[in-house]
Amino acid sequence: MMTNGDAGTITILICDHRILFREGVKAVLSAEPDVEVVGEAGTAKEAGDKALAFHPDVILLDIEMPALRGCDTLPAIRNASPDSKILILTDLYDDDVAARCLHQGAMGYVLKDTPPEQLVYAIKAVHRGDRYISPKVLTSVVRDYISHSPDFRSSYELLSEREREVLVLLAEGNSLKEIATRLNLSAKTVDAHKYKIMRKLDLHDRAELIRYAIRKRLVQP
Repeated sequence: MMTNGDAGTITILICDHRILFREGVKAVLSAEPDVEVVGEAGTAKEAGDKALAFHPDVILLDIEMPALRGCDTLPAIRNASPDSKILILTDLYDDDVAARCLHQGAMGYVLKDTPPEQLVYAIKAVHRGDRYISPKVLTSVVRDYISHSPDFRSSYELLSEREREVLVLLAEGNSLKEIATRLNLSAKTVDAHKYKIMRKLDLHDRAELIRYAIRKRLVQP
């Protein structure tokens, strides 16, 4: 395992596809004597590789990087560096996405318009094991999750694994027959999954389904 920084220093991996944004974050953190940026990543694959290589204390992760399907990639990054705390850094203001990220193991969710001092506070909070959510996103849904309500489930979490697969394939424009062939199911079964998905998510046609998948970053527009 590679280690970085002095004892007491919080090591950071910045994962964002915008180079200028990464440089801005580094400039903010350079003023903190107990924080050290040890690596950067611009893609989902780089994020996993750098997490495995550096095992940083905190990973700042943009969930809108190329080839990164929203929050669902978090488990792979956590597996690469289990002890790292993941802090989502995004401009996506969506309480359901925030709740999903928390469910997948993130310790915090920070919007990119957060003042620099709040970002530093969030990093130090998740490093010591606390959660930090941007106030704008701290809705009743997220509060329910943080309070460990046993009944908490976001709309997306109501879907089974198979329904999530079908949702993505439908949103990508595949026909029922194409999905059936791909998943080794009957078209009738796929149609039943589609009905359940739309009922659980309160969607009424395929256009709404596609917009939902794009908004939740399950597919690329």
